[in-house]
Amino acid sequence: MKSLFFLLLFLQLLAAAVAVYKQWLPNTNFETASNWDKDRVPCASDVIHFERDKVISVLVKSGHSVTDMYLPLNGELILASGAGFAAFDSSWDPGCDSGSAARFRDADRFAWFDPALWQTTSSPGELQQGARIFAVDEERVPCQYDDVIFQPETSFRVNVDSSRGMIHLRSISLMGQTLASAAALAEYLRGPSAPLQFHGNGTFQVSGAGCPDKSGCVCGNAQDRHRICAALLGAAGRPCPAPACRSPLRALGHCCGVCGAIVCLEFTPDFDLQKYQDRLVQAFLSLPKYAGVQMAISKVHKPQTFLGITLRSSTPVIQIVLIDDRNGSQTGTAAEQLAADIMGDIAQHGEALGISRGKMEVASGSIFSGQAGISTSSKILTGTVLGLLFSLLLLGAALFLYRKGTPRLWAVRLPRPWGGAQGPASPEPATDKGFDNPMFDVPLDTAEPPGAGSGEDTPQQRALKDNQVFYLNPLYDERETDA
Repeated sequence: MKSLFFLLLFLQLLAAAVAVYKQWLPNTNFETASNWDKDRVPCASDVIHFERDKVISVLVKSGHSVTDMYLPLNGELILASGAGFAAFDSSWDPGCDSGSAARFRDADRFAWFDPALWQTTSSPGELQQGARIFAVDEERVPCQYDDVIFQPETSFRVNVDSSRGMIHLRSISLMGQTLASAAALAEYLRGPSAPLQFHGNGTFQVSGAGCPDKSGCVCGNAQDRHRICAALLGAAGRPCPAPACRSPLRALGHCCGVCGAIVCLEFTPDFDLQKYQDRLVQAFLSLPKYAGVQMAISKVHKPQTFLGITLRSSTPVIQIVLIDDRNGSQTGTAAEQLAADIMGDIAQHGEALGISRGKMEVASGSIFSGQAGISTSSKILTGTVLGLLFSLLLLGAALFLYRKGTPRLWAVRLPRPWGGAQGPASPEPATDKGFDNPMFDVPLDTAEPPGAGSGEDTPQQRALKDNQVFYLNPLYDERETDA
């Protein structure tokens, strides 16, 4: 029993060591200047306006003098210790020479699936490994085994519309308390503040447990990818920024193409994602020549294809996305070199690392340099292979129908030049004497020609036998060919 207890404790500590924290950035605090239309906190002589029909939850941290204030029909003002409002006594305020209307911005503009509103941390209050590790767009939003943090002493309002309806998390910290069980979360959501803080059709479910698979877990945000990309590119579908390379790569889970390299790994049950990431950071990313390279590594579901057609099934793979900070004709070249080094390392140590196969794609070089990535060549090769397969399929179908005797095709027999090689005998019956040709004005006499009984053939009859001609041609003279 003791050994089992220590094993469970070890697994919990291990899960905590590799946990990923996603921290919500915006707030609806009264003292946050960006929450006001004039980008400053209202001063004493300002008239404060909260929209009448907008739901709000606003934390007030300090005392304020106000001339007038319009409140919404539904909302809350959370007063910290010592905070409050007092009527302005018309005394001079050095920062408020002329009063005006100060309007609180619409808090409904903040959406859960906006990657720009989240910050990834390795522990509460601590940033992740600098700028060397990044995440594809789908994974910048909290994944199903992440811990979510709403900073204490802040108010917020979040749109949680989701295509899934249920947003799965490991835990969520609200107003300074961490909720890691279904019962604790349900109790909080029944409270008065939750409907003011969260709106939309989504709801939360927490498991309190990390990813159970050492090879990693899929993020789980694929169904809401359109919301993520719409938040990044705008609701109107603004196009992605122009890429610096000719044929940018499409990373799974990313909204726009990237210049650099992508390595996809097929793995065995012995593969450990966290250990392999640490290996890549220590063995490669830490080298001076790769100082400007960034890496994203995670497990993703790769769609299966057959003859260029995407099937419903998918297979889990480890995707490594590499980009760098080089420009011009050097765009992506450092990432490409790192991908080649990773492939070389896999060739030597892949079996020991639990990697069964690796595949690399690159897209580097300026759009003006004439360099096309491997991805372009692979597309051409894929098209060629598909064309050959389609041709073989047609030939096989034709051979099958030919052997079955259907369909019957008409053969076209072309006339041969006079005096050419002899072909097979005509299948026409011997009684067929040809047809009348008025152009030559030579009647075909069905009567037996003179000399027929003598056993000798006339020159014209010999010509008919030799060349299988079924009509008489007065322009033809056998003596010309004999000459």
